Amino acid sequence: MHTKEDDRYVLYGGPDPTDLDHFGSLGEVIVEELKLRPTNVGLIEPVSSVELTYGQILNQSVRVASGLSKLGVGPSDNVAIVSQNSLEYCMAMFGSIFVGAPLALINPAYVEGELKHAISLANPKVVFISPDVLEKLMKAVRGLQLTGVRVILMGDHPAAKSYREVTPYATLISETVDSSRYKPVPVDKTSHVALIVLSSGTTGLPKGVELTHQSLISTIAQSKEAAKVLELPDQLVALAATPLFHVVAGVGMLNMVTNNCRCVVMPRFDPHMFLSCIERYKVNLMTVVPPLMVFLAKHPMVDDYDLSSLLNLICGAAPLSKDIEEKVRERIGVPFIRQGYGMSETTLGVLMQDGYDNKIGSVGRVRLGQWVKVIDPETGRALGPNQRGELCFKGSLIMKGYVGLDKPIDEDGWLHTGDIGYYDDDKEFFIVDRIKELIKYKGFQVPPAELEAILLENPKISDAAVIGVPDERAGELPLAFVVREYGEQITEREVIDFVASRVSEQKQLHGGVRFVDEIPKTASGKILRRELRESIKGVKAKL
Repeated sequence: MHTKEDDRYVLYGGPDPTDLDHFGSLGEVIVEELKLRPTNVGLIEPVSSVELTYGQILNQSVRVASGLSKLGVGPSDNVAIVSQNSLEYCMAMFGSIFVGAPLALINPAYVEGELKHAISLANPKVVFISPDVLEKLMKAVRGLQLTGVRVILMGDHPAAKSYREVTPYATLISETVDSSRYKPVPVDKTSHVALIVLSSGTTGLPKGVELTHQSLISTIAQSKEAAKVLELPDQLVALAATPLFHVVAGVGMLNMVTNNCRCVVMPRFDPHMFLSCIERYKVNLMTVVPPLMVFLAKHPMVDDYDLSSLLNLICGAAPLSKDIEEKVRERIGVPFIRQGYGMSETTLGVLMQDGYDNKIGSVGRVRLGQWVKVIDPETGRALGPNQRGELCFKGSLIMKGYVGLDKPIDEDGWLHTGDIGYYDDDKEFFIVDRIKELIKYKGFQVPPAELEAILLENPKISDAAVIGVPDERAGELPLAFVVREYGEQITEREVIDFVASRVSEQKQLHGGVRFVDEIPKTASGKILRRELRESIKGVKAKL
């Protein structure tokens, strides 16, 4: 329990917005928002130039929901998406939410072992996939000996007919339905899971973060409130440039469509497509990660495009340097660059700058409906202004828990983040370090323990440790310290290739390999990562 002294140092963002309280589920919010503006363009696919109005989005999403219902999918059944970005991806998201099925968003770049773990964690009755992952997905499903899983293929693949489990997306949505009368399946919005977002833990195995209907409704309401404060245009044009399986893009897209945005969905990141989309569609709003800010600040091709439409950049997932923020402002003239702090476990940003006169390096103040405190990691005592400690949160944006695991939430309801920060006298927050050992590569979490376990599988390696090397473009790059097995020879390239064959791109050893005689450890065998970091100070990372 908190003492009275502790309570002085618990900061509250004020009550949650109440505009959406009357809705019984996230599905109801989406349906009603789509009905409000049926002729407004809501989603754009820039390669094909296909544009869908809000009315068309509703119709197609309801057809997905109807198809899922015919397959017996309801609130007690999970659905997964393993796909590149597409308009069909968005419809699959909405349709799954409409029928109340918890929806797992899975990285299509996962290699077989990672994909098997993700699928077993999600335990889906139906999986939506893009053609590029068909054979990998089917291998994983059959390797897990799963029966009764239906795979919905969003596109064409020559081998599709050889799998009895595969149904074309067009077949799923073939029946005409009256979307004007459609009502989503009712759920208990405070406890029922809407999204399962995979987030790596320090053990190296992805954990399934459970976000409820209420948490997602709350973040939509927060976005509506922010739009009022910033006095932005009635219909913003937003660009989804990052993968939808990532919480920033997936939840961000839900925010955009329910806040009357016209959202351009890029199938993958390509520099020319990225810049031409901003110019062609006059994009106003983007949620970005620091590597994209570095691109906007420094890449020469940026000068070849008209980016003057950009009004609001929201940067998260990793710290943004003062130098890069100022260069973007000078080069493009964006009036609002807002930083925030959040994680999958907090739905999106739980701390956020308001857009006006923000302090450089700050991640803003606590958002509406949320509580935050900074505690001494050793004693658990709440700390006052300008004292560094672990950030802890509770409120409407905090996850329900992890799939199949005990809640990382204490008896008083506080989520302990493992991140070190402080707030100043103006109640603005600053992030300074992490207790957790996770490496942040381009906004993705890379667990050192997973890479270390893989390295130790190599018979020519006797010991290994992995740390993150600071890098301006990527945030951090995974760097391996390797001890060769006695009498064995192995090169840096062989080590890098060994790891690359076993993990997805963001987990590879982009920081390179260093060969050492021994790994510094405590008496109990824990790796002294601080000593490893000290040993490479002043050395620039590779990329």
